[in-house]
Amino acid sequence: MPSDALILAFDTSAAHCAAALLSGDRVLAARHEEMGKGQAERLMPLVQEVLAEAGVALPDLSAIGVGIGPGNFTGIRISVAAARGLALSLGIPTIGVSLLDCLALGAEGPVLACLDARRDHLYLQRSAEGAGKGPALVPFDAVSEWALPGLTCVGQRAEEVAERIGATHAPAAFAPASAIARIAATRWQTPQPRPAPLYIRSPDAAPARDTGPVMLP
Repeated sequence: MPSDALILAFDTSAAHCAAALLSGDRVLAARHEEMGKGQAERLMPLVQEVLAEAGVALPDLSAIGVGIGPGNFTGIRISVAAARGLALSLGIPTIGVSLLDCLALGAEGPVLACLDARRDHLYLQRSAEGAGKGPALVPFDAVSEWALPGLTCVGQRAEEVAERIGATHAPAAFAPASAIARIAATRWQTPQPRPAPLYIRSPDAAPARDTGPVMLP
């Protein structure tokens, strides 16, 4: 990646609104706000705050990275639609990044990325040479099937999973938006599919009235 490339990343796939601006290996500015709702209204002001802190304008960006889940259906649609729209207007690439990949970033050896899917289920993805597995929606009672020698669990409920399968656990190396930016920085100069929500579990309830933006075709 050129040293002056600027990668903006943001994510609203969970109960937060997060953004980060990356240049090379350095995060120039970042924000992470916990919130259960209101991401649609907060995302773009948050992005503008990050850019302003770094003294960067939207036309200066080289690419945009966006979290595609798994996570909250409406939240994922909000950030993916925003990323597509921004990238289209700026004429720059946009790269979708799985939050499970973000959790595994920077970990050494085999790693099991864990996200709480509620109802005593987890989204799991195992990264290991010759033994990769997932992503998948897994009942907590079935996590023993994901055990592997030398495995480290990272993410939500990682300590519980590690205790169940006899593994170690560790915190994620990077915050979500920072990790998205770092992964996007390795991909933006090669052709990438258009970002699309990573839905592992089908919705089982009617959409909320406050739905996310309409997805571009």
